[in-house]
Amino acid sequence: MRAFASFAREILKIDTHAHFFPTIGKEEAESFMFAKPPWLNINGDDSAMMMDGDTEYRFVQSPLWDPVGRLKEMDDNEIDVQIISPTPLLFSYTSDPKNVARWSARINDFGAASCEANPQRLYSLCQVPLQDFDQARIEVSRSMAAGHVGVHLGTHVNGRNFDDPEMIRFLHYCATEGIPVLIHPWDMMAPERMPKYMLQWLVGMPAETHLSILSLILSGAFERLPTDLKVCFAHGGGSFAMLLGRLDNAWHRHELVRQDCPRPPSEYVERFSVDSAVFDDKTLQFLLDVMGDARVMMGSDYPFPLGEIHPGEMIKNSELIDDETKQAVLYDNAANFFGITND
Repeated sequence: MRAFASFAREILKIDTHAHFFPTIGKEEAESFMFAKPPWLNINGDDSAMMMDGDTEYRFVQSPLWDPVGRLKEMDDNEIDVQIISPTPLLFSYTSDPKNVARWSARINDFGAASCEANPQRLYSLCQVPLQDFDQARIEVSRSMAAGHVGVHLGTHVNGRNFDDPEMIRFLHYCATEGIPVLIHPWDMMAPERMPKYMLQWLVGMPAETHLSILSLILSGAFERLPTDLKVCFAHGGGSFAMLLGRLDNAWHRHELVRQDCPRPPSEYVERFSVDSAVFDDKTLQFLLDVMGDARVMMGSDYPFPLGEIHPGEMIKNSELIDDETKQAVLYDNAANFFGITND
C-alpha cells in the first residue's frame, strides 16, 4: 500500500468519486474500431469537448486530463487524496471485447501515469471489458499489478444486470483477489423518455444505481459472493436508501420478491458501501442512518457539472453530523476500503 503525506488540517479528505479522461484524439479513438468512439476535442484554452463519435457530449476543463491542474484544484478545495476513475463514457461495453481490452489498457495506463504526478495524493481505478469475463479478468489483474487500487464498473452490460452469472463471476474474482469495486451508473434506461432537463442524470442515474443494488440483493447474489467483497455504489446508492422501507414491505408480502432472496433487503446493507454524493446534509444524515457510519465515503463526482462544487465542504460544515462521523466519511472509510495509509 502506498502512503500519503500528512496534512496540517484536523480531518483529512479522500474523494473517492473523481473522474479522468485521457488525451485521446479522434484519429486514435477510431483506430479501436468502435461504432461511436469517445474522444477528447481539446481547445487551446485549457478546455475541451468530450465527444461521443461525432456528437458533442460535454464541455470540460483541463483538470479532467491534466494532473497538475487537478492537484492545484485539490489544493484549492483542501482535498488530500483523490481516487480517480475513468469517465463512464469510456466503458465501451457494446464493442468487440478484444478491441475494448486494448482500449481499456490505454485508458488505465493513462490513469496510472496521471497518478505519477503525486503518488501520495492520486490513486486510480481501472476499467475493464466487462462484456467478456476472461478479458476483464486479465485486464483488472494487469492494472492492479501496475498500481491501480480498484476497478470501476458500469451498472449494466448491454442490458445485463448484476444478477447475470458472468457479472457475478467477475465480482467473485474481485473478492478473491482483494480488488475493491466502484459501480457507477451509465447508459441510462429509457433515454427516449428523458431527452430534456438533464433527466437522464436526475432520474436515470438514481434508478440505474438502485436497479444494480437490487439485482445483487433480490437475486441472492450476495448470498453466493464472498462476504469480504468490497463494493461501493456511486451517487449515494441512487434511490436505494429512500425506498428501502418499500423493498422490505414487498419482501414480506410477496413471494415473487423473496423467491431468490432469503432475507429482507435491509439485512444486506452491511454488504456494500455508497458514496456521499447527495449534496444535502439532511439527505446525508438519512443515508448514514440507513447505511451506517462505516459504509458511506466522501465522493464528489469531480469535475463534472452535477458534482459538488467544493468537495467535502458540505460534510465538514454540517451541524447534523458529529465529528467522529465526519472523520469516518471524509477519510477513514475510504482509507480502509482502498487500503490507503497515512504513515
